[in-house]
This record gives sequence, structure tokens and C-alpha cells, in this order.
Amino acid sequence: MDRYDLSLIGFGGVNRALAELIVQRGDDLAVELGFTLRVVAITDLRAGSLVDIDGIDLVPLLSTEPGALSFAGLAGGSADPRNEWVIRHVPADIVVEATYTNPTDGEPALSHVRWALESGKHVCTTNKGPVALAGRALKALAVDHGVSFEFEGSVLSGTPVLRTAQRLLGGLTITGVQGIMNGTSNYILGRLEDGVDLPRAIAEAQALGYAESDPTADIEGHDVQLKVIILANEVLGARLRREDVPCEGISAITPQEVRDAASKGLHWKLVGSATRQEDGSVEARVAPVAVPAHHPLAGISGPLNAVSLHTDLLGTITVSGPGAGRIETAYALLSDIIAIHQRGAADTTTPARFVRQEPNCV
Repeated sequence: MDRYDLSLIGFGGVNRALAELIVQRGDDLAVELGFTLRVVAITDLRAGSLVDIDGIDLVPLLSTEPGALSFAGLAGGSADPRNEWVIRHVPADIVVEATYTNPTDGEPALSHVRWALESGKHVCTTNKGPVALAGRALKALAVDHGVSFEFEGSVLSGTPVLRTAQRLLGGLTITGVQGIMNGTSNYILGRLEDGVDLPRAIAEAQALGYAESDPTADIEGHDVQLKVIILANEVLGARLRREDVPCEGISAITPQEVRDAASKGLHWKLVGSATRQEDGSVEARVAPVAVPAHHPLAGISGPLNAVSLHTDLLGTITVSGPGAGRIETAYALLSDIIAIHQRGAADTTTPARFVRQEPNCV
């Protein structure tokens, strides 16, 4: 049976949840998917770095509270995260990148992805920054080194909108995308419709774990802006940059405006959209929109996300599901690993070191 060795860059909620899946469901997944997963390195800003090329025992790490976890006293451990050294030099097949990313320059995730690809390692990431800001260059780098760069979780977390558009809709021409791509803002707009003011709605979202301590990226639409760029570039073949996508958030919308719209059968949503024009160019924007009740996005409530794909033969197809959550996002990483495995199985030129064979048990 094939085996893939993983380096986990970042050990916060998402990669920790992936480690839990490996521990709790690894045997079942091996039977279903035809490969096993082994973690050989972990780096984390607070915990440091841990390397064991024979496989890290994840159980004691997962039994320790995240804030109390330190690799410094463990065999192969260090207080220093050593991200670049681990990515470039530890013999892993796949680098799983799930660290914080700056939406302005995509760092440090952008460097993590580049180092891994340059080292001839597959990459899967949930980070929007590297894909939105440098996706074309990173994909070219992956091709040059004969590896895969996967990022399904960068748009709707575990809900597979990118693969739906790219792999399941063959023969269709997608002319545009339109979606609710930020569960935090969607939850807050729903609470405004209930009569709650913005500060209280934000506080509720933070208490429920939907919003960060600094909710600016969600409230002002910057998170959606990056996701729109990814969708436009990946699904519509555009080459958009941040400056090409006007962005307006929800901070100026009042509860009274939301209630007035609801009385007319309209519902405010923060909508990201990209549309192919007659000349072949793609126009995109992020802005709050009061959509009618019959609109496919009108019924998307709470922290749910949805993207409508406008096609030539089937009309509008809407994909909806959770757009956040540690387990949901960890599933996106697993789906990326499955895609890497399937591509390797179909490509007889894949280097042997990326298809490790475990000995048969008699």
C-alpha cells in the first residue's frame, strides 16, 4: 500500500484537526483510499519544531492543550520552528501549509509554499494569500519540479467549489461566479436583520468562534476579495490582482436598512462576484447586495457559504456548505492529498519517492 509522509507547517486548529483524522480514522481511510499517512515533521510558531523521519507519535501531542504544547523537550524537538529548514530538508512527500497569512503580501505562507515546491515536494494549503497573489507563478513552479500544488480549502473550506467547477462540469462554459464566501459577515448580516446592532453582532460572532479578535478582514470584505480573485483566476481563466477587484464591506450598513430591505422581501448579503465580459475580460467586485427572496443566495443563512456558477448549458448551479471550521477545513486538506494520490496513480512518470510502498503483512 502507498504511504505519504507529511510535514505539517503550523499546528493550530486546522493541521491539528488533520492529525486527529489521521489518528482516529487512518486505518479506515487507508482501506477506502488505498494509502496511509504518516507525519514526519511539525512546525509551529509557539510549540517549535519536531522531526522524526520514522513517524511522529501524534497521540500525546493531541492530548496536550494547544497553548501548553512545546516540542523543546522531546526527542527531535526544538523551541525554534525552523520552518525553512524543515520544509527544504526533512524527507517528506507532502508539505501541508496551514499558518497565518498576511492578505497584503501572502507571507509567511507564500514563502513556505515556494520553498516546498522548489524542494520537489507536493503542497496542499488552506491559505488564500499565496493562491490569490501568486497562484499562477506557484503552479508554474510546481510543474517545473514535477509536483502538485493543491488549494481546495482556500475558498469555501471543505466545500469543494474549485473541483466542482474544474472537474465535474466538463463541456460547460462558466460565464461567471457569484457567492457568499464569508460566514462571519453572513452571520452578522442575519443578526442585523433580527434587530441587533453591529458591535453586538460582531461580539456574538466572536463568542461563537466565527470571527477573529480583529474582524476587519471579514467585515470590510478583504477575505472575500482574495477568494474572488482565486475563483476568477482558476475558474474563469482571469489574471486579476487585488487592485483589480473593488471591495466594499458591511460596516456602513445599519440595522434599519437591513430591516427595511427584509420588509420588501430583500436580504442583504456580502457578495463576491466575477463575470466574463463580451470582449473576454473578467470584471470582479465585492459589495453588499440586497438580493430578492428567489435569488439562489437569499436563503444562505448563518455561517454557511455558497457559490453560484453561471453556465451556458445548465444555467446556474449553486454549491453550498460550511465555509469555516477546523474539521471542515482539515477535510479540504485531505481532499487535496487524495487529488495528489490520484494524479500520481495516473501518471507513470511520478518519481518513485512520492509513492512509498509499505510492506505487505502476511
